[in-house]
Amino acid sequence: MTIKDTNRDGAGSRPSSKIGAVLRVTSGNFLEQFDFFLFGFYANYISRIFFPSDNEFASLMLTFAVFGAGFLMRPLGAIILGAYIDKVGRRKGLIVTLSIMASGTVLIALVPGYASIGLFAPLLVLIGRLLQGFSAGAELGGVSVYLAEIATPGRKGFYTAWQSASQQVAIVMAAALGFGLNHWLSPGEVTAWGWRIPFLIGCAIIPVIFMLRNTLEETGEFQARRHHPDIQEVFHSMVKNWRTVLTGMLFVAMTTTTFYLITVYTPTFGRSVLHLGAGDSLLVTLLVGLSNFVWLPIGGALSDRIGRKPILVGISLLALLTAYPAMSWLVANPSFGHLLAVLLLFSFYFGMYNGAMVVALTEVMPVNVRVVGFSLAFSLATAVFGGFTPAISTYLIDVTSNKASPGLWMSFAALCGLTATLIFCRRGGAVSRVVQ
Repeated sequence: MTIKDTNRDGAGSRPSSKIGAVLRVTSGNFLEQFDFFLFGFYANYISRIFFPSDNEFASLMLTFAVFGAGFLMRPLGAIILGAYIDKVGRRKGLIVTLSIMASGTVLIALVPGYASIGLFAPLLVLIGRLLQGFSAGAELGGVSVYLAEIATPGRKGFYTAWQSASQQVAIVMAAALGFGLNHWLSPGEVTAWGWRIPFLIGCAIIPVIFMLRNTLEETGEFQARRHHPDIQEVFHSMVKNWRTVLTGMLFVAMTTTTFYLITVYTPTFGRSVLHLGAGDSLLVTLLVGLSNFVWLPIGGALSDRIGRKPILVGISLLALLTAYPAMSWLVANPSFGHLLAVLLLFSFYFGMYNGAMVVALTEVMPVNVRVVGFSLAFSLATAVFGGFTPAISTYLIDVTSNKASPGLWMSFAALCGLTATLIFCRRGGAVSRVVQ
């Protein structure tokens, strides 16, 4: 059966006010993902500027390791900033996460290269990534919970899906900028300074996003709550509910791995593995972002109608069975059209699964620590699975000499998602009802 939505917050609000709230709260989510994607999109160029080496594989691996290091900070950010958001409120907490994210963005955009300041260059880039990761640890959870708490009855899945949909706008914008730069600038110009332009654009829009987020109102559900937990209570609750958090981590593994495989890793995979043009890879990424944007709200809305379980089980099974065969077909027949076809298939998997999964994750977490519980599960999954997907994919290809091996990693993540769904269904009680 479909979960009964008992959240009445904002049920009588005007549709225009709800749309405005969605846009304001997801604007910061857009900035976070925009800069994360840029780092992956320009990994080849960043590796030459900040991590020069005679070995291209070693240089690229160092770059992806720094990219992944940001994800190791996410669990810490999830606990500290997530607890803060559960204590002081969604609005105040999300302004803090945006401030930290903006600091990391500005640092990465402006730091000179290795040739100018030596080892300080990669060190400062690493600090920027760690700041971004710390902020992102609670940003996704804070935004998702905010959307779930302002949703009209029976439409939580649809509302919450816009957290992920805002990320797709960031993908499209980042890919479009990259496509334009590759068209207007020479490869040497892009390597020397052109790759910084999108990062500087991200810096330029920071003040606008701050103004938007400052106008957010606190959710009625949070205001109605009489007790807000302190740090000690949060830790006690997390220890008490550790099984839910770890199962939630497996729940997210499918979506975060697929997401970073089809977005951040795609440009590098297209250029370095399939030997396609840089413009082709970025165009595919742009189209994948558009596809994700369509499927995410559809997945969320469909889960409101038929329940979370059919979508979560069905999509994870499909991904488990088809990810490696699809990648094998692609590497045997590399072309722009074939890359697009495979990634659009994976985009369908991601959008439908994630549309149902994110709202389910907000529902299975204890109410008084909803943000920190969601954020910790999501951050652990991103740190263990998704964030290192580019590095793991690069490593698997190098070790096995099998260019389709990233498909095995995606299949493993799909198995984790399927296992978590079945565990939640078997537990009984409120958790079981959420995913039925």
